[in-house]
Amino acid sequence: MALPKIEEVRKLSDEELAEEILATKRKLFDLRFQQATRQLEKTHEFKHTRHRIAQLLTVERERQLNINPSSTAAEEA
Repeated sequence: MALPKIEEVRKLSDEELAEEILATKRKLFDLRFQQATRQLEKTHEFKHTRHRIAQLLTVERERQLNINPSSTAAEEA
């Protein structure tokens, strides 16, 4: 299973992005729970899930920075 691509994340709307972040964080919680109860078989899913969360949060932050600099420039002028 290959790591997910960031292009897929950039295609999501803001609402879909927020939902995907919550769903992925929940999946990571479930993986940790499975590991604690020794039910986890595919340990590589940790890496994939953490990578996915990083991608989602990066795109979210990029969008925040694209909105804020334009509004702060208008306030300073």
